Amino acid sequence: MNERLTRLWSGAEAESIGYGGLATVARATGLAISTVQKGRNELRAGAAEKNLVNVRRKGGGRRPLEVTHPELLSSLKRLVDPATRGDPMTPLRWTCKSTRVLSEQMFNVFGISVSDKTVAKLLRRMGYSLQAPHKTVEGKQHIDRNAQFEHINAAAVNCIARDIPFISVDTKKKELVGNFKNAGVEWQPKGVPELVDVHDFPSDAVGKAIPYGVLDVADNSAFVNVGTDHDTPVFATTSIAAWWERMGKARYPDARELFITADAGGSNAYRSRVWKVELQRFADEAGLTIHVSHFPPGTSKWNKVEHRLFSFITMNWRGRPLRTYETVVNLISNTTNRAGLVVRAVLDRRRYPTGTKVTAKQMQELNIERHVFQGDWNYTLRPRLTAH
Repeated sequence: MNERLTRLWSGAEAESIGYGGLATVARATGLAISTVQKGRNELRAGAAEKNLVNVRRKGGGRRPLEVTHPELLSSLKRLVDPATRGDPMTPLRWTCKSTRVLSEQMFNVFGISVSDKTVAKLLRRMGYSLQAPHKTVEGKQHIDRNAQFEHINAAAVNCIARDIPFISVDTKKKELVGNFKNAGVEWQPKGVPELVDVHDFPSDAVGKAIPYGVLDVADNSAFVNVGTDHDTPVFATTSIAAWWERMGKARYPDARELFITADAGGSNAYRSRVWKVELQRFADEAGLTIHVSHFPPGTSKWNKVEHRLFSFITMNWRGRPLRTYETVVNLISNTTNRAGLVVRAVLDRRRYPTGTKVTAKQMQELNIERHVFQGDWNYTLRPRLTAH
């Protein structure tokens, strides 16, 4: 078929398909959707009954841009990747490289007139696609990063084998409590979504929920203390003590030791004096020898509480507005997974002031033993004979 017959035939096929026919025929034949549409419009106007004369011979028409401008692809690549030009001050290094902007710059810089749609086609042909930044660079790594992972793993295996409780602790992301949108979707009657506020202003919130999680790794159970004030070291250690009183003591009645893994920062930071003083107080009251190991800075995602507890809490309340504290506690308490995770949650309305100071004398009174390997990250607190 010549060009016009091809156009009319494709238009007839699109017409017979109906809705979506233009795109379907264009994909199947490789013809431009505008060509198929033109053929369909000509058919509707009765073009099929006219004498098909003055048909452009094969190969006629305007030359492709790549032929008239052999430098087209190389010029476009120089704009997309300014580093190839060796010019650090090129405008496109500091502006959005959308197809529309690239089209304008192709004309302004190289004098080549090309539409934004053609730019998009050329980019795909050159192997480009729309890409978002990918989080893979972790920054500078500590020299003992991997050694600390091995140290934690060895200690965990040893504790589990000896039936010593091994817990992973951390604070989940703070959540605004109120009629606000929560990320995710859930099944609802069609056309009846949850109605939430347009704006998530903190001033409109009932308050904020601060879930501190304590995961018993061997038992696959967890305790979450939902605070309403501040995430402080006192709040963190109070949450651990609450887990011990409500769950841990019954699970490990003969335990005299406890192994804790925590992040390097936050309310359970390895540099926090308050964290150590409060842990010492807990050790004195519970009569437990507490072994602590911190993950290296920047590696919190390896903490087991993150992917064995917090991830499932997020999945359980996705798409559900956290309108009240009771909603937060109930959704956390009903979190489970295929492995049989059991979670218990309570609401803690106590006040936890910030800015608590620890004196040098209090630090000297600690019954603390720093381990030979990375003593800042790994240490043991033993109960004092006389509690202070």
